[in-house]
Amino acid sequence: MNSLTPASFSRVPAREAGSECPMSTEESGQITGTKDKDYNIVWFTEQSLSNALRLEQYVQDAERDGDSELADFFRRAQEASRKGGEQGKALLKSRLAG
Repeated sequence: MNSLTPASFSRVPAREAGSECPMSTEESGQITGTKDKDYNIVWFTEQSLSNALRLEQYVQDAERDGDSELADFFRRAQEASRKGGEQGKALLKSRLAG
């Protein structure tokens, strides 16, 4: 059985489909004032923690329907999301302190 990890989450594109970006598809901070790598850490952390919250509802739904296998599956996914969120927070803390 494959385990779910926050690293497998896909990043939502910053631009709407069809928008044009001259010369480069990379945003290196000139527009937002935040470098991509910093934004990526913040985004990943927020998404991981948000996912952990959403998965709590999925666990409750599965339990309400008496599906313990599915509830356990969502609990494992939730733990992976929590772990990713905690790791992201720790990384942000170490980078902001320096």
